[in-house]
Amino acid sequence: MLKKSDFYFDLPQELIAQDPLEDRSASRLLVLDKETGAMSHHVFREIADYLKPGDCLVLNNTKVIPARLLGEREGTGAHVEVLLLKRREADVWETLVKPGKKCRPGTALSFGDGLLKAQVLETVEEGNRLIRFEYKGIWEEVLDRLGEMPLPPYITHKLKDRNRYQTVYAKYEGSAAAPTAGLHFTRELLEQIESKGVNIAYVTLHVGLGTFRPVKEENILDHHMHSEYYQISEEAAGKINGTKSAGGRVICVGTTSCRTVESAADEKGVVHAGSGNTEIFIYPGYSFRVLNALITNFHLPESTLVMLVSALAGREKVLDAYREAVRERYRFFSFGDAMFIK
Repeated sequence: MLKKSDFYFDLPQELIAQDPLEDRSASRLLVLDKETGAMSHHVFREIADYLKPGDCLVLNNTKVIPARLLGEREGTGAHVEVLLLKRREADVWETLVKPGKKCRPGTALSFGDGLLKAQVLETVEEGNRLIRFEYKGIWEEVLDRLGEMPLPPYITHKLKDRNRYQTVYAKYEGSAAAPTAGLHFTRELLEQIESKGVNIAYVTLHVGLGTFRPVKEENILDHHMHSEYYQISEEAAGKINGTKSAGGRVICVGTTSCRTVESAADEKGVVHAGSGNTEIFIYPGYSFRVLNALITNFHLPESTLVMLVSALAGREKVLDAYREAVRERYRFFSFGDAMFIK
């Protein structure tokens, strides 16, 4: 049995990055050879040296919405915080509400002095609330004006520039969290990589807060993954499949890109264009159908993300690399440093 505690490592609190670096590509990069366990230390922009002509880099072009709304309960004026998780229909969203107990069905909410009003419709799984919003004008503009970026709970600093929690290639709105491995890329670095003859394929997976949900069960097989929406275009599927058939490597940027291509692939490793919801849970013992290498950040102890990385490089090698990263004072989590598993 694979136990949650098998994926524990000791992480000093001060290594959790609270702010993004001035220069995205100046993060550190730990390169891990998944076959030998050999490690080396670099600066992120040197990733270009590890990519070869004919490789395919897969990037998740989802865009984080300013999904955190601070408002009040009408009638009482009591403060309420609403986090948009998933759009169910036009103006109805599945949300996480704090304090939830006070927001029973029928409760009226107000944000931005009434610019945005809302009503709690019902309570759904995990205590989430379905809420209908009312406003004048364009939803995206109202949200842009009133919403805040939904930074993970371990980041306590306020974000000065909300674009820093967005990749430079973010395109399709719908995420409650950033695909953070992509935050290290600048436009210049991507141009340099393309000019080397590396294919770049963009896929979309809207990241839900299930990404940060702790694994509570000691037997990890009892953990239930949240469903997330993904989309792969014909062009992206063609680039990935063409790379595979020509003998090139498919290198996913981030666990979200990895989960997208693995969800869309058949038994033969052929990626099919289309869209759907995925609850794929990747842990040691999983056989990768598409991915050959992974660029990723350093994740929380005992998280599903550490389990995914361990499926690729082996639990012992990954925990060794994490211990090395702690010794070398790498920065962890969303605004932290990166790792390339080759």
